Amino acid sequence: MSDVFLTGAGGFLGGHLLRELVAAGHGVRALSRRPETDAAITALGGTPVRGNLADTDALQRALDGCEAVFHAAADTSMWRPHAAAQIATNVTGTERLLRATERAGVSAFMHTSSVSAYSHLIHGTMTEATPQRGGESWVSYERSKYLGEQAVRTSALPWIVFNPSHILGPGDRHNWARLIRLIDAQKLPGIPPGIGAFADVREIARAQVRAWQRGRFGEAYLLGGEPASFVDFVHRVGAVLGRRTPRGATPAWALMAYARVLDGVSRLTRREPDVTPEGAALTSHRLHVDSSKARRELDYVETPLDALLADTLAWMRAEGMLR
Repeated sequence: MSDVFLTGAGGFLGGHLLRELVAAGHGVRALSRRPETDAAITALGGTPVRGNLADTDALQRALDGCEAVFHAAADTSMWRPHAAAQIATNVTGTERLLRATERAGVSAFMHTSSVSAYSHLIHGTMTEATPQRGGESWVSYERSKYLGEQAVRTSALPWIVFNPSHILGPGDRHNWARLIRLIDAQKLPGIPPGIGAFADVREIARAQVRAWQRGRFGEAYLLGGEPASFVDFVHRVGAVLGRRTPRGATPAWALMAYARVLDGVSRLTRREPDVTPEGAALTSHRLHVDSSKARRELDYVETPLDALLADTLAWMRAEGMLR
């Protein structure tokens, strides 16, 4: 089987992509910035390649002889002081990787974007035909994911773009796991008023590999999941863990006011707050995603939320992340 190059292998989705690619018989060269990431990549059957998205020489060496690139690395910060670094990773880093991929003669580029490229400015159900508004957003993450995706779409490479929604599943240590651990410790101060679409990280990884295998170049896929309000999500987690949770949602205006106060304090302390205005805006959004194209063309599966939560919580217990 062929060799592929993977970025973001040390992350949540990237780790699952590595597993799927290795299981399919591919040799995986995975970009790694730290020794601990080297060890994790090796344990999953990949070959770590030391470097980063700013290291053009390392990228060029790693890409030599590869048939495809899976680009899953991203800066997901929701704090404004990180905006410049976020643009450097999500936009400039993607552009640099695209140029290196073209020079190496690699024949396929699979890009993990996000529903955030569409932006929280979108109301109603998102489909692939919905005009993206991330370029208009005041949220740096949304703007950076939009610009990174546009760089891929306008490149000369055969590409496929994936726009996952709220990613959940085993292996999550930093995303929804943070919320779950606050619920477990009964320290959750409130619940955002928005609606999420909870997608299974394992199914997202499988869909990406299938899209490449089926040659779906020039296509983009929304990868969503079962919709649930954040109130419903928190209550479901609380019921499984046997923990008390807040009864209802914090109003959007109150959440934003609280976030702005914390943001002001953070400018003095230089420490990222638990809630930022950007995070408040996104978690107040009522997200609805239509994944029918991915279900039809990639056999994408939207795992029922209760089953997805059960797998996630079982993994977190096994890892000692819950009481």
